[in-house]
Amino acid sequence: MSLAGKAAIVTGSGRGLGLAYAQELAKQGAAVVINDVDQQVADEAVASITAAGGRAVAVVAPVGSTETAKQLVAAAVDNFGRLDILVTNAGVLRDKSLLKMTDEDFDLVINVHLRGTFTCVREAYAYFKENGIAGRIITIGSPTGQRGNFGQTNYAAAKAGIVGMVRTWALEMKKAGVTANAIIPVAATAMTKTVPFFQKAVEADERGEAMPDFFRKDLGFGTADDVAGLVAYLASDAAAKVTGQAIGVGGDRLQLWSHPEAVATEYRDGGWTYEALGERFDDLFGQRLQTVGEEFPALPAELQPETAGSK
Repeated sequence: MSLAGKAAIVTGSGRGLGLAYAQELAKQGAAVVINDVDQQVADEAVASITAAGGRAVAVVAPVGSTETAKQLVAAAVDNFGRLDILVTNAGVLRDKSLLKMTDEDFDLVINVHLRGTFTCVREAYAYFKENGIAGRIITIGSPTGQRGNFGQTNYAAAKAGIVGMVRTWALEMKKAGVTANAIIPVAATAMTKTVPFFQKAVEADERGEAMPDFFRKDLGFGTADDVAGLVAYLASDAAAKVTGQAIGVGGDRLQLWSHPEAVATEYRDGGWTYEALGERFDDLFGQRLQTVGEEFPALPAELQPETAGSK
């Protein structure tokens, strides 16, 4: 399962989850193109890999445009002689409820997450196909894209769209032997550090301690390193038959998400008129309507967040 001799691009890999993905790919033998919008952050990420004996170069550019996608692929080919793996991790957040979300808030998130995934995958796949490489496309989804989340219209749309594209790409890329999958990570990030619910988990991680079992097992919430192993596995030859999937990972939990399927089906001769729906909809589907958003179990007393006055 070694990735020796392979080359990878990881967008948004200067820090956080993206850096963990890049470091794991390098640990398993792949040469890596680091991508970030901050030169210093990108250089430090490269140094962390080369100091551990790996190979890495940096491309400092915002993801979204075709120009950046071409630059990333060229960096892999020029520096490492090939490209085998693309991980589209780059993203931004502009969380606001619907009536407060501006056009700019919406467009920025869609451009980086959704368009950035599209342009980078298109460029990488063109290279794979032209050179007969059975490449690996690994995209990053989110529980928000699967279930929805308050204040994240833009992010939910982008992440749901990424999973939709993955299913399409799995069909289109099958003949070329290229796989496309989406990972649904649940891990401590800069964003989760600000959420009181995860306070005890984040504090334990920052102390270098294992997170309490409630987080790792009940919630499937862990560290960036807990996600990185799945990225490397999907990039390997062992995962050649895994494509078109949405796979959740976090803490001690691994999940295979289902594709959307009808949960109930009813027929009526002549079709469903306004009157017929008014008469029968609630009886047929009222008890089968699907919930939205994620519902977390109650925090145990010992894991309740501490306020400034309670310490």
